[in-house]
Amino acid sequence: MINNRRLQFWLSVIILFFVFVFLIRSVLLPFVLGIFTAYFLDPAVDKLQRLRLSRGAATFMVTAIFFIFITTLSVLVIPIIANQFSGLISSLPEYITTLQKDYGKDIAKWMNGLPMLQTENIQSSVADYSGVAIRFVEQCVASIFHSGMAVVNALSLLLITPVVAFYLLRDWDAAVARLDNYLPRAQADTIRTQLSIIDATLAGFIRGQLNVCLILGIYYAMCLSMLGLQFGILIGFMTGMLVIIPYVGALFGAAVGLTVAFFQFPTYDAVMVMLVVFLIGQVIEGYLLTPRLVGKRVGLHPVWIIFGMLAGAALFGFVGVLIAVPASAVIGVLIRFALERYLVSSYYRGETALK
Repeated sequence: MINNRRLQFWLSVIILFFVFVFLIRSVLLPFVLGIFTAYFLDPAVDKLQRLRLSRGAATFMVTAIFFIFITTLSVLVIPIIANQFSGLISSLPEYITTLQKDYGKDIAKWMNGLPMLQTENIQSSVADYSGVAIRFVEQCVASIFHSGMAVVNALSLLLITPVVAFYLLRDWDAAVARLDNYLPRAQADTIRTQLSIIDATLAGFIRGQLNVCLILGIYYAMCLSMLGLQFGILIGFMTGMLVIIPYVGALFGAAVGLTVAFFQFPTYDAVMVMLVVFLIGQVIEGYLLTPRLVGKRVGLHPVWIIFGMLAGAALFGFVGVLIAVPASAVIGVLIRFALERYLVSSYYRGETALK
């Protein structure tokens, strides 16, 4: 009876927490980014503390350097990326015209070779999805430029995120110790063990995977730009950032980069060079960066990560995308722990279960 009441209590707490988060999801972004920043920077602050620097001074130094770096990078890179994005969008009609001019007859011949019903289905599907894509872009642009919350969200990111990151980082160790005192005494050791596993898992993602994305983004942007590819910085940066989603980053970068190269350069040699750049990037990611910076600490199947991101986006929007993989990692750890307990319980073993 007591165990059932405890289970009901904790289930009620979890459900209320998720309902509360869902209701306030529109204001969560600066706080989520502040928490991620504090967690990402905590090892650097700990190292400075070991050099006899106070926690407050170390926090101020690390936070200031980090946000100065991010601000400088944004001022230098964001205008270039915005410029190239605008150029890429404006170049799409030219690409379509070139495709129709040079390969229109081949496409028409291929379409005529298909059964009439299949041709109509392809044309209908293209028209439907094009309409959906156009409406989606229009809604995004409208939400950015016409929503009164856009300005508020931008200001909150600039003002609230550094404040949240600073105070969380300064009080991180004290908060962890305080939370440890609130753990149920009978289950404290078990909870600490699982939290340490969760911490290792999250470290593999937040600290490891973000470093992988940053390094690959710089690699692709530099290589594509040096090879003279139009919109190379935009394509390279987006490819690196999308590496966080298994397979999507590589497929996106290769598809867009090779398409632009196909229309820009007169020979296929340049396209092959671009392909080599993306293949080298995959080798660097798969055999060098990910094993060293991430390893197997996340321990999630790629399909589960993609599902988590889609579910997070559906429930919480962009904030859901940010917290999807960490949340999936935590859920994965808890599910593995629950399965371990199940395998030694009476539900699985019957009366011979280990006590």
